[in-house]
Amino acid sequence: MLVDSHCHLDFPDFSSELDAVVDRARQAGVSHLVTISTRVRRFDEIKAIAERFDNVFCSVGTHPHQAAEEPDVTAADLVALSAHPKVVAIGEVGLDYHYDNSPRDAQEHGFRTHIAASRQTGLPLIIHAREADDDVAAILEEECAKGAFPFVLHCFTGGADLANRAVALGGYVSFSGVITFKNSASLREIAASLPKDRILVETDAPFLAPVPHRGKRNEPSFVRETAKVLAGARGVSLDDIAAQTSDNFFTLFSKARR
Repeated sequence: MLVDSHCHLDFPDFSSELDAVVDRARQAGVSHLVTISTRVRRFDEIKAIAERFDNVFCSVGTHPHQAAEEPDVTAADLVALSAHPKVVAIGEVGLDYHYDNSPRDAQEHGFRTHIAASRQTGLPLIIHAREADDDVAAILEEECAKGAFPFVLHCFTGGADLANRAVALGGYVSFSGVITFKNSASLREIAASLPKDRILVETDAPFLAPVPHRGKRNEPSFVRETAKVLAGARGVSLDDIAAQTSDNFFTLFSKARR
C-alpha cells in the first residue's frame, strides 16, 4: 500500500477524468490521497472533491504564491474550515523566493498565520519551501519555541541543513518525482540519510512527473515510481518503503482513515 500525501486534483487537466485518475491510483496500490488547497476562497472546490471519494482527503490554506490575494485570512478562519471531517491538514503555505509571486512580507505573514492554525487544531502544516531554506528554518525554530505543531516539508528540494533542522523539530520531509531525476543525486543522498520514521512520498500532481513519465502530466498512480527510487536510495525494498511511508502518513495525517 502507498499513499500520495500531496496532489492537486482540482487542476483543470483532471476535471474531465477525475474518476479515472482516482481509479488508476487505486489500481496502482495507492490507498489514500490528499488534495491540496492553494486558495481559501476556492476551498469549496477542494472540499467537493474530497467528499466525492472515500479515499481522498484535503487541506485548507493559502499558497505563498497567493499570499497577497488573501491577506485577510485569519487563523480562526482556517480553524473553522478545518473542522470538516475530510480536512486533514493546514496549507499549503510557506515561502517561495524563486518566483516571489507575492511580496515576502505577505508570504511570512501567511506562514505564521497558518502555523497558528496548525498549533490550535493539531493538524499538520504542509510547507512549501523554495530557495528560502534559511528563512523557513528560522521561522520554524522560532514558532516551535512558542509551542509545537506537526508539519511536513512537501516536495522537498532544499539542502541537508533545512531537512535536518526540520527533523530536529519533529517535522517530516516528503519527496516527489524530483528525486527520480538524473541530476538529483544530492537529493537522493538527503533522502537516504533521514530517519525512516520521518519520510513521505508524494506526486505534487499534476506537476513533476517522475521518471519514466517525466514530461507528462503527473498523477497519483505515478507515486510508485518515486517510491521505487526512494527505496533504492535507502537500500530497502519497495514493499518496505511503501509500508514505512504509509505508516508515517497515518501518524502525521492522523485524521485520515486507514
